[in-house]
Amino acid sequence: MRFTQSFAPALLLLAGVAQATSWGFDDGSVSVVAKRAGDAGSKERFTSKTLVTKPLSLGSTDTLKISLTAKDNGQGKRPHQAFVILKEKETGLEAPFPLTVKESGKAVASITHKDLPVQFLHSDGPLEASIILGSFGSSKALNAPVFDVKLQKDPNVPLPPYEKPVRYGKKEEIHHIFRADPTSPPKVISIFFALFVLATVPVLFISWIFLGANLNHLSKAIGAAPVSHATFFGSILAMEGVFFLYYTTWNLFQALPVIGAVAVVTMLSGTKALGEVQSRRLAGER
Repeated sequence: MRFTQSFAPALLLLAGVAQATSWGFDDGSVSVVAKRAGDAGSKERFTSKTLVTKPLSLGSTDTLKISLTAKDNGQGKRPHQAFVILKEKETGLEAPFPLTVKESGKAVASITHKDLPVQFLHSDGPLEASIILGSFGSSKALNAPVFDVKLQKDPNVPLPPYEKPVRYGKKEEIHHIFRADPTSPPKVISIFFALFVLATVPVLFISWIFLGANLNHLSKAIGAAPVSHATFFGSILAMEGVFFLYYTTWNLFQALPVIGAVAVVTMLSGTKALGEVQSRRLAGER
């Protein structure tokens, strides 16, 4: 069952606008039928203009029965829309209960506690009952309050749980808790890989000896292009320094601009330094 706070106006809109004729009812009555033997309950009569004076008491095991004869311009007829609407006065929450209507207009409806929404069972005030009658065509629809119902709860039976639904609106301020910055790996692992890298340095020098590296050309290279060779070698050391700072203290946004600048210097100085080496090789120097 679906409940809205604007059910009755929607029914009236479907029923059509007011013209010459209108819907009404006769023989309206409401009774509370008790399940307990020997309890005759209570019965009241009502019209579209005369309400039941006292609220009806509906116990947890009782049944509320409504009966009437729907009429269109004084003639018994079955409308397209026939409902009993129970409304919580404080919140405006409405629950529709269809009337079973015959062709002659005779209509009945039965309501018990189990048919009611949970919100009604938690309400302390009386519920307002209205009759909704309407149909397609020119006849004016009817929306008439007829009686009030007071729900009686059984103190020995706990009420079903109910939580208010989440509504759109202003909420409490949310304080975000961000994850902690990532930590460095264990020092043992870092030391192991650092020693592994340092161990490649002797391997490099040994490889140079076996491949016939000639250190006598160092003075010639520095003499021919001192700035290019010094800058190229310095840029390589600078790049290693940037990686070290990124590993220890810098973040990515601090390291990237410096890496870009050092890379440009390495490319420009390396082009001239390696060009000088190539020129000596082409001259036959080994």
